[in-house]
Amino acid sequence: MLISRQRLERPKAGVRPFALTALRHPTVSSLLADHRSLLADLLDGLGSPLHIVLPEIFEENVAGLRRAFAEAGATADILFAKKANKADCWVTSAAALGVGIDAAGTPELVKALAGGVPGHRIGISGPEKDDTLHALAVQHGCLVAVDSISELRRLAATARLARRHATVLLRSRTAGQPGSRFGMSAAEREAAVGLCAELAEDISLRGFSFHLNGYSTAERATAANEMIEHCLDARRRGSPSAELVDIGGGLPVRYVEPRLWDEFLEQNEPAHYHAAKDFDDFYPYGGQHAAQAVRSIMAHPVDGDESLSAKAGRNGVRFVVEPGRALLDQAGFTLYRVQQVDDRRDTDGYAIVTVAGSSFSLSEQWFNSDYLPDPLLMSAQPAADEVFPACVAGSTCLESDLVTWRKIGFPRPVRRGDHLVYLNTAGYQMDSNESPFHDAALPLKAVVRLGEGTAPPRWRLDGI
Repeated sequence: MLISRQRLERPKAGVRPFALTALRHPTVSSLLADHRSLLADLLDGLGSPLHIVLPEIFEENVAGLRRAFAEAGATADILFAKKANKADCWVTSAAALGVGIDAAGTPELVKALAGGVPGHRIGISGPEKDDTLHALAVQHGCLVAVDSISELRRLAATARLARRHATVLLRSRTAGQPGSRFGMSAAEREAAVGLCAELAEDISLRGFSFHLNGYSTAERATAANEMIEHCLDARRRGSPSAELVDIGGGLPVRYVEPRLWDEFLEQNEPAHYHAAKDFDDFYPYGGQHAAQAVRSIMAHPVDGDESLSAKAGRNGVRFVVEPGRALLDQAGFTLYRVQQVDDRRDTDGYAIVTVAGSSFSLSEQWFNSDYLPDPLLMSAQPAADEVFPACVAGSTCLESDLVTWRKIGFPRPVRRGDHLVYLNTAGYQMDSNESPFHDAALPLKAVVRLGEGTAPPRWRLDGI
């Protein structure tokens, strides 16, 4: 019988926790330094865990991304990937800024429209969309990324019945990831381009999109160049409006300093985790900023020495980008109340801190990984001269419910009633996996904006 390494290895008592200090936006620093009592009151009054969302930072990120494309000499339409966070406040901000929404299903589309984003600024993604989503998208003039020839035929029939015109992108597999479950093969794409010309009364082919895993700027630029060539081919074959290349999302976010991240990777081992948990992969927490990635993608040489942005401009091609995490960088954090502390330092070398809530509100484990930036300890007790090593567990009955598997070096012993702050959780962490397990209510989101001058921060519940 095979026994996994995880079961054979015991945690090493005395392994010193590695510090992965999370980067903080000045607005976040101000809230944590000057308004701790407000945060504590919100957590006590609204329940643990509590998500704090900060739309002014989202709006700042939009401006920064627009600036990055402009500096790179590229024209790009920004569609916020709604799936990255369910809060309504992002849609409200997007509508005010003229930013579009990437919706992957009917509920997301309905929320985008209800939040004031017009249909022509909404992109519809997701594989093999159903007829209800098609019908709503056609009625509102949304841009639909079509995944297959059969979907293209269904969408054309929907548009014909509604006596409207459907605008589409053809999602194509790239040469670098031909085994993706998303998009058409080369032969299918060829046939779909011809079909768009035949269905010109019902379908307008606007361009091409693709799906990539990972954060390689070179791979994304290479794929975008392929799509430019597809646009040029489609124009020759009777679709003159093929002018859009959707480069998707995949813009990275930097959570910790790169030097610290590199040191962590060098020292990382199972002994740093509860029960010697061995993770295969992590998000690149010390990678590029999104703006740096945009500049790298747009400057990437294609067809010799010409940059991607220059080739797009020369051929009248505009880009569409669908960032989620990148627009939510630093735009929220999550508060937990400590419910119990099991001090196992004498036996195992570390404690287990149980919080009110679960790992479902910190969703990195969905990717079989751990959310690595250190949580902050908020307490009325002064700091001590000792490091208190501890993992953080949820309060469910699941053995696997660890909010943080990694042993954190807290600056003093953690006590019942203390608060933990997980920084930069708005992008894909807060609510991707939340459920009413154990009949628990879903955690709330408090929308906070800093006041002007000496005015206190203003807050409200999201959706109200």
